[in-house]
Amino acid sequence: SSMLYLDYGRKEGDWIPNVHGGRENLDAISFLQELNRSEFAHFPDILMIAEESTSWPAVSRPVYVGGLGFNFKWDMGWMHDTLSYFGKDSVHRRFHHQNLTFGMMYAWSENFIMPLSHDEVVYGKRSLIDKMPGDRWQKFANLRSLFGYMWARCGKKLLFMGGEFGQWNEWNHDTSLDWHLLDEPDHRGLQHLVRDLNRIYREEPALWEADVEQSGYHWIDANNADDNVIAFMRIAPSSNRRIICVCNFSPVVRYEYRVGAPAAGIYREILNTDSTFYGGSNVGNNGAITADDQPWHGLPRSLVVTLPPLATVWFEVPQS
Repeated sequence: SSMLYLDYGRKEGDWIPNVHGGRENLDAISFLQELNRSEFAHFPDILMIAEESTSWPAVSRPVYVGGLGFNFKWDMGWMHDTLSYFGKDSVHRRFHHQNLTFGMMYAWSENFIMPLSHDEVVYGKRSLIDKMPGDRWQKFANLRSLFGYMWARCGKKLLFMGGEFGQWNEWNHDTSLDWHLLDEPDHRGLQHLVRDLNRIYREEPALWEADVEQSGYHWIDANNADDNVIAFMRIAPSSNRRIICVCNFSPVVRYEYRVGAPAAGIYREILNTDSTFYGGSNVGNNGAITADDQPWHGLPRSLVVTLPPLATVWFEVPQS
């Protein structure tokens, strides 16, 4: 952002407009476009990722259509809204439900990466695990549910080192990570969750095939603010593989919770962040649930599920 705007961080009178009278730094724009054009000409498989905190358009669009030419752009809005939501006690989250849903209004305007970066765990901002509200168990449950939601949502993932096992201390470049914490079951369980998230992510094209296309995402329920619940479906258009993600961001177990489903059959529960393997209370659906014929949430069938407390669950839609 400081490159793109002539007035960035400057008071009125401390900068000179460009030849068109605007605030855009035309030389910087040309430099970034030429940089990306040159790099991709020589190394077509590289990643060029922009951290840009304003609404500058087409950061991750090709130069030949007027973009800056990056592959991806950090979704700073998602990061801010998500950490703001998860930093609140669950009784207050219903008043901030839009922090979960607003990002989908612009999700396909760029090729986004969801960043939980070093910037968020330094200078008194606290580590990811320490940002979470509640007692120790709730802090870990909140962070597990956040990771389950993040990996299912459209957009690539960026997680700074130490977050994957719940380091309590902020990042300090003068010391190593607190690896000794992996001797404790809850830290080790969080690391195992991230390992399984990465494994399932690689195996399930629904989670990544159409990340930057609306065809890869379908809201099932974006409006249940009172229960702190959201549900959505990820889709691989080439194979019609689909995964339903349901998030319960409250500490209450929700029994017989009905969720819309697109097809008949048995839905395998392929991820549950409340699993005992990750340090959770092991509330769930015994590995699978059968859809019934009642339409719900605008879909032809539905599932009646048990939602664990402060947890995210994924269900695999049966192939027809």
